[in-house]
Amino acid sequence: MKRLVMCVIGAACVLTVVSSTVLAQIEPLPLWAWARSTPPQPGDKAVPQAPPTRTLRPNEDPKEQTMPRTVPGSSATYSLVDVRDLHNVIDWFSGDHPPMTPIIKNGPAKLGETARGCGSCHLPNGKGRPENAPVADQPVGYFIQQLRDFAAGKRLSSDPRKPNTPTMAMLARAMTEEEMQQAAEYFGAIKWTPWITVVEAEMIPEMHLEDGNMYITHGKEPTEKLAGRIVETPEDAWQANGVRNPRSGWIAYVPVGSVARGKQLVETGEAMVNGGPVRKTTACATCHGADLNGLGDLPAIASRSPSYIMRQLYDFKSGARNGTYAEMMKPVVASLTNDEMRDIVAYLASIKPGATAAQTASVR
Repeated sequence: MKRLVMCVIGAACVLTVVSSTVLAQIEPLPLWAWARSTPPQPGDKAVPQAPPTRTLRPNEDPKEQTMPRTVPGSSATYSLVDVRDLHNVIDWFSGDHPPMTPIIKNGPAKLGETARGCGSCHLPNGKGRPENAPVADQPVGYFIQQLRDFAAGKRLSSDPRKPNTPTMAMLARAMTEEEMQQAAEYFGAIKWTPWITVVEAEMIPEMHLEDGNMYITHGKEPTEKLAGRIVETPEDAWQANGVRNPRSGWIAYVPVGSVARGKQLVETGEAMVNGGPVRKTTACATCHGADLNGLGDLPAIASRSPSYIMRQLYDFKSGARNGTYAEMMKPVVASLTNDEMRDIVAYLASIKPGATAAQTASVR
């Protein structure tokens, strides 16, 4: 039986149509996937992201903001003002992708200088970061459908505080069909390459949580309990955030044993419950291909950000994410617990790009 409900996710309210069976199984928001320390409260909403600007930040030394910067392996030079100008996307490694078109570099023409270029958040190589989508090497048809879903208000977030979601909706509504096609073809032409190292751990280095964005590592010694989370953090915070080096990779700390448990769920749809296998979902290869790198217009899921994939699975289950492909996923996640979805994304993140699902990347 389906009904219109205000379903409580943690303390957040999401208006959606869900079955009463699925509603009963929704668990509190997995805060780690949204890089949050507290659950949302009734009435919470996203703080609008500021439009692009080249204005100097008053709390920083002007000389530091305007001095030329470089990154290893690149002959390009940019200042922090350049790096932060999201309407004129910088390009440290132009050989890593096709030539940037105006929609990638400058954003929808309709918005003028207030537009964000697609490459500002998703990076010119399409790899994205934990707070947004890894869009490189995705099917053109799938990519365009997601833009249309954003524009139609069908893709929301289970945490209403997440600012990327309304920003994407605004940009998608401003895009022409030609711009959508150009963006889809640009990112679809970029081959996905290794980006994340998965580390199984019980203890991790101290993490500073930038609420709503990401975890930043402080120190090297393991002093903090992972406590059932996945913590995704840049290998080098300055390279990833300060100068937005698109080749600077990421570490995903995952619970001990999660990769093996996730592998079983991904390959067979079964989980061990009370000492025996129980069918919980559909094997992922059924729709996403034997290598999990996409099939037809269905997306690649191997070696992508576990934080991002976890948010999508939870959004499917909560009903926050809707649209053509979402309807296919809702029964797939209906019986999965938060821990089982966490294990799935831990395993997916460990898979080597271009390899079969049985071959995984270095898991320490």
